[in-house]
Amino acid sequence: MAGMVLAFPPDNPPLAVLAVARVAGLHLSLDLPFPPARRRSELELKGLQQLLRYIGRVAQDPPALYERSAQESQEIDMWLDYVSTLSSGAEFEAACANIDGYLLLRTFLVGYSISVADIVIWSGLAGTGQRWASLKKSNKYPNLVRWFDAIATQYGEALNEVTAAYVGKRGVGKPGPSGSRGVDQAGGQITKANVQGPKGKGDDATNGGAAGKDKAVTTSEVDLPGAKVGDVRLRFAPEPSGYLHIGHAKAALLNHYFAQRYKGELILRFDDTNPAKESNEFVENLIKDVSTLGIEYCKITYTSDYFPQLMEMAEKLMREGKAYVDDTPRETMQKERMDGIESKCRGHSIEQNLALWKEMIAGSERGVQCCIRGKLDMQDPNKSLRDPVYFRCNPLPHHRIGDKYKAYPTYDFACPFVDAIEGITHALRSSEYHDRNAQYYRILGDMGLRQVQIYEFSRLNMVYTLLSKRKLKWFVEMGIVEGWDDPRFPTVQGIVRRGLKIEALIEFILQQGASKNLNLMEWDKLWTINKKIIDPVCARHTAVNEERRVLLLLSNVPETPFVRIIPRHKKYEGAGSKATTYTQRIWIDFADASAISENEEVTLMDWGNAIVKEIKKDGEGNVTSLTGVLHLEGSVKTTKLKLTWLPETDELVRLSLIEYGYLITKKKLEEDEEVTDFLNPCSRKVTAALGDTNMRNLKHGEVIQLERRGYFRCDVPYLRASKPIVLVGIPDGRQGMVSPAPVATQKP
Repeated sequence: MAGMVLAFPPDNPPLAVLAVARVAGLHLSLDLPFPPARRRSELELKGLQQLLRYIGRVAQDPPALYERSAQESQEIDMWLDYVSTLSSGAEFEAACANIDGYLLLRTFLVGYSISVADIVIWSGLAGTGQRWASLKKSNKYPNLVRWFDAIATQYGEALNEVTAAYVGKRGVGKPGPSGSRGVDQAGGQITKANVQGPKGKGDDATNGGAAGKDKAVTTSEVDLPGAKVGDVRLRFAPEPSGYLHIGHAKAALLNHYFAQRYKGELILRFDDTNPAKESNEFVENLIKDVSTLGIEYCKITYTSDYFPQLMEMAEKLMREGKAYVDDTPRETMQKERMDGIESKCRGHSIEQNLALWKEMIAGSERGVQCCIRGKLDMQDPNKSLRDPVYFRCNPLPHHRIGDKYKAYPTYDFACPFVDAIEGITHALRSSEYHDRNAQYYRILGDMGLRQVQIYEFSRLNMVYTLLSKRKLKWFVEMGIVEGWDDPRFPTVQGIVRRGLKIEALIEFILQQGASKNLNLMEWDKLWTINKKIIDPVCARHTAVNEERRVLLLLSNVPETPFVRIIPRHKKYEGAGSKATTYTQRIWIDFADASAISENEEVTLMDWGNAIVKEIKKDGEGNVTSLTGVLHLEGSVKTTKLKLTWLPETDELVRLSLIEYGYLITKKKLEEDEEVTDFLNPCSRKVTAALGDTNMRNLKHGEVIQLERRGYFRCDVPYLRASKPIVLVGIPDGRQGMVSPAPVATQKP
């Protein structure tokens, strides 16, 4: 923790500084009253901004509040200047409109995590008191309100403590009596003598905030070696043999991040060198998925565009004695490479190699028996350097160029060549390729091409998850899943269909940064981030299980139904309103009915209390119906059970609630383990339910919360009465593999 003494005029507390310090966990000692001779001036305003920058630099949790890339730090400074417009009566609404438009597609003001900018603007709004409270209710600026509520939800305890002490109905006022008094009279300025850095280490407010930098948790703390602003070109090069999954997303987002940070270029390249696995379907969906992630690229290229040059390079290397044609059977070749035994073909003459190369190009019977290998070092301890394969024959047609070619380059040969030709400065590769880095550099050297800097990051591995496209394709082909967008799949389309917001995925990945540490990540963390995004804004609705639902008759309620308009979200007006019908006969879940005792008072959510007078059961002791009376004067605080309910009307809609679990039952499969031995037989659970009539208006992809059940995404909206609305359950970071059925909420 860090501590400092802060002095300010009692009638004008620096709310932003107090809020940022509180969120960052820094202790402030307050020196009041402010010395009369040191009134607030332009010079001291500048000092307050220095305070904000300093606190942002030394903060460790949350990390990187200010210390980021040059571009993002500049953007934060812009917001520190902009906050003054919120204190101007004439400019307040115009400023709100500007920020609202800016937040249309953003979760945070700068980058993909909270920064000083978010807290300062939040404080600027909260500091206007009733003015902002009234504007929130007007629903004029839904994006701004969504953002404001999300920040308040995540850091509510810290922010509420500050606003409760310093903000009244008319805005920022005098601090409350709880502020501790300090001894410094520096007028809001601080020096090294007043400040202790994190964990007791001293830090200079002018040194760029070195404290805490050893904890690299975001990419803003990682540099590309040798990178120069304006002179960086990167590439994201997926093979079009499947859909983009969460592992690819990490590579794509890191490339995008560094390209933007260094004001460089990003190329989307399809590594289409294996016609047996690739298709136009995969190309089209990879482009779609990259767009979904919000990744900007300067152009699309294909390795297949370079096939003629790659063939020329292979021939050049054979003429220089750096490659040869080998007809050794594949299994024998693999054994020889493991044992460091040179191939019998390694000593072929240039003429022999070129003759066999022509056979390969023609795809003749003799040619398909051959491959081209690099002549590197068969005794090297790094087995990737033991004469790797450069070209192989493949008779299958290519998805872009048909049957024009019969011989195709391998990834190991094509990747360094195309990287150099396209002017790539840094090739980001996951650490699983570490042993091949020496091969990459050696091949570039033999080709006589410019060097490319490899930068490694750890592969993203998730528990109970397969990221092998070959294994994912097996699930699709065997019909175990619906397709590549199945909500159980780790593909971008699959997790989006399950209700994950792209903002959550981006935040999750960028929190890990470009670390080289290999970790098996839990899904819970990702879904927890997602919940923080959707909960403040998603509408609330009600559902009751169709099977064994129980009727509750309220004898003192009029027989004629009546309707009230209530908010779809009590704390977010942007969610709109819904019509709720109140009737004498209502449905409740069987599990809820079974938990009620005779003469017990319960709370009917969005209505009030009721007393259950009579419980009817069948011969097996199962509850079949209930009778009670409405008791609206009763206190909600005194009841143990808070029940969701639906009116008995013909307007209810049918629902199909689908909750998914993991496809496999082991956290991590080893290379020699078969998927079939660890298949989860219960990875999909479907519950038939009834929902309130307002759900007819749900749109495809809309996220809602079914009260007391959890969050759901609309997969199939309302079409007609005979077809149920399909809702896919969204994990919230706390649930198991398949969510349990709802039970009555017990008051502790």
